[in-house]
Amino acid sequence: MRVLVIEDDQAIGKALVKGFTEAGYQCDWVHDGEAGATSAQSQQADAIVLDQMLPKMSGLELLRVIRAAGVMTPVILLTAMGSVQDRITGLNAGADDYIPKPFDFAELLARLNAVVRRTSVRPTPVLTVNDLNLDLSTRRVSRGGRDVDLTPIEFSLLELLMRFAGQVVTRKMLCEHVWGFNWDGTTNVIEVHVNRLRGKLDQGRQDSIIKTIRGRGYSVAADENVPSEK
Repeated sequence: MRVLVIEDDQAIGKALVKGFTEAGYQCDWVHDGEAGATSAQSQQADAIVLDQMLPKMSGLELLRVIRAAGVMTPVILLTAMGSVQDRITGLNAGADDYIPKPFDFAELLARLNAVVRRTSVRPTPVLTVNDLNLDLSTRRVSRGGRDVDLTPIEFSLLELLMRFAGQVVTRKMLCEHVWGFNWDGTTNVIEVHVNRLRGKLDQGRQDSIIKTIRGRGYSVAADENVPSEK
């Protein structure tokens, strides 16, 4: 996934680029509203993270410009102004979500993934990585032609991992995908479910299709020759 960051604050911009890059996303960063409007209208980004207070053109003006131009890329608005009326104004201008500063990057990442899922016009009914298939309509999972019986939690975890195949999915992202944004428990619970999921998917195989990325999370890799840290 490609993310466009439109933010004039150097510290915040650098932190966002670092965070998105470490999460496995492509990230472009521009520093003012005019450059942001031009970049957004190229429609190369899958999502936009937009600061409200920008030089040359405010975030709200930018939103109105790109929406009038037919750009429907999902936008998360960042602002230090967090009143209810400020949020209403931002959403009415065309934002898909709104996060007041200061913010937690993990929450921003989860919200960004949520708006991208929510605004997808036509979700893929079948996800496929190598010989692993997940059918969203029938909730059927198979690997190498063998049906795999999963619990609802295991199915949900595998769905998110396969949607971001080749990218790192953090434990917190997995928790929030399964149990919602209000999840405030330990993320260690994910390890138990992932190990059970591996046991069902990897029968008779030496390496797991679900790779552990130490200190970061998990990834379903198209290249099964990559060693897994279980």
